[in-house]
Amino acid sequence: MTKSQLIQEVMKRSNILSLQAADTVVNLLFSSMTQALAKGEKIEIRDFGIFKVRTYQPYQGRNPRTGGKVEVAPKKLPHFKVGKELKERVDNPTSGQKIGKD
Repeated sequence: MTKSQLIQEVMKRSNILSLQAADTVVNLLFSSMTQALAKGEKIEIRDFGIFKVRTYQPYQGRNPRTGGKVEVAPKKLPHFKVGKELKERVDNPTSGQKIGKD
């Protein structure tokens, strides 16, 4: 699903939001999540999963073309840990469990 498809789905399922309002809702959600992760905060969405930032230490890697050593700088990357209910629903979509409104 693309972002534009998500916006269309939000508009369709809400029955009250216009396309512009649904676009604003989705953009605000993503913007808020991005800002929280940039501050190092954890985002926990029950029955869905947890987004958090992982810090990686610097290490010495290898250039795959030349085989030469390369110093890799320390970095922070977003990480998602799937929730139990989402995992079960994806594994068995006909189990009858529902997350949110369908």
